[in-house]
Amino acid sequence: MPEREEEKTGIWRQRIQDAIKLATIGEWQKAIEANEAILKVFPTDVDAYNRLGRAHMELGEYKKAKDAYSKALEISPSNLIAQKNLDRIALLKGSSVAVNEHRRKLSPKDFIAEVGRAGMVNLQDVAPRALLVKLVPGEEVFLDTRNQDSVIKNFKNEYVGTIEPEHGLRLAKLYKSGNKYIAAVISIDGDKVKVMIREIHQDESQRGKLSFPIKVETLPAHVNDRLLRHSAGEEEGIEEVDYGESEEAETVPEGFSIYDGYAAPSDIRVEGGFGGQE
Repeated sequence: MPEREEEKTGIWRQRIQDAIKLATIGEWQKAIEANEAILKVFPTDVDAYNRLGRAHMELGEYKKAKDAYSKALEISPSNLIAQKNLDRIALLKGSSVAVNEHRRKLSPKDFIAEVGRAGMVNLQDVAPRALLVKLVPGEEVFLDTRNQDSVIKNFKNEYVGTIEPEHGLRLAKLYKSGNKYIAAVISIDGDKVKVMIREIHQDESQRGKLSFPIKVETLPAHVNDRLLRHSAGEEEGIEEVDYGESEEAETVPEGFSIYDGYAAPSDIRVEGGFGGQE
């Protein structure tokens, strides 16, 4: 009997990994089927309901997403992931969010860079929540300048927020001098937005100048893809995100870690996620 229970547990864990992988690569319909299969056997699996809600949201099926998150909250009344997503769905009512708009998601691998070439920044003076709730972790955003400031815009060229001066003033100067950057949303929690930025081209005139000096939060040369799993503002862990998140740490796109300074152990574990959950 113990062996059968162990086998059952093994199958359950494999199905969870399959569901997470499908979400990570954007196979949302298959992710729905995978999580529904889990729920047929484990009808009180809160994480599966959260992942199911995330998949329905990605497909623009907000009523079904609401039902999934509501079920998760019914099973676990203190579940922050479900509650935050229900709040987000409420804000989305009446707003025009097209399914699979021309937004693009970036991979954590896009942000592997030499020390000082990539970093994480906070936004201030952010756009209204009606626009912020449409953002998803991992979504590509764009660096621009406004006077002396660096600003972030979405794929529709809509203003998202201004990069905090500590990093923004330097980035604006480098950008205007010819440097080029890619950027992606890491997390959205109310009016708190974090963005990852990487220098992809350094103008000859800026040779030797770091985009992210030592004191700034920077990425290690090698990033462990297993660090994290997330979503838009949820404090989640590996199995309690839309992909497998948990209500433990700050959210970050899958494959990234948040830390101060240059060196971070390769096994640092922080929550969040590109392809994470919302």
